[in-house]
Amino acid sequence: MSELMTVQRRTPVPPAPEKARQYLAFVLGQETFAMEIRSIKEVIQYGDLTQVPMMPDFVRGVINLRGSVVPVLDLAVRFGRAPSPVARRTCVVVLEVEHLGEALVLGIIVDQVRAVLDIGAADIEPPPAFGSSLRTDFLAGIGKVEGEFVIILDVDNVLSLEELAAISG
Repeated sequence: MSELMTVQRRTPVPPAPEKARQYLAFVLGQETFAMEIRSIKEVIQYGDLTQVPMMPDFVRGVINLRGSVVPVLDLAVRFGRAPSPVARRTCVVVLEVEHLGEALVLGIIVDQVRAVLDIGAADIEPPPAFGSSLRTDFLAGIGKVEGEFVIILDVDNVLSLEELAAISG
């Protein structure tokens, strides 16, 4: 007896499109920036900061966040600009980042939070080698969202975790 083998042709399954990542978009000066939402704990209204002597210029002070002392950075100063003016929409974005196996909580001052954006990998270009007023190591890329560009920050490089760990230690 001969057995018949049937071979079924399968149509190739296209690869699944890469899922878009979520980014928090915010305004600093006249520019829109974004950072991956995975490291963001919360956004709070700007409140009183306690200044701490002998801190780098970009550390604006500390806040009491539910009993924890959290350093707050001024991104504008970190980018070599004038300090951010405090206005009605000024917020502190509280981040939790890992450094040397430990969670480090800190805040960054932004002029205004815009929205949470879904940006796919195909909509992110590598950082330009020229034409930006920011150091290229601060940039993870340039996102295109609804015809506008969003500067995506590399959180680890912008926040200078080695320096911050020395400050918080």
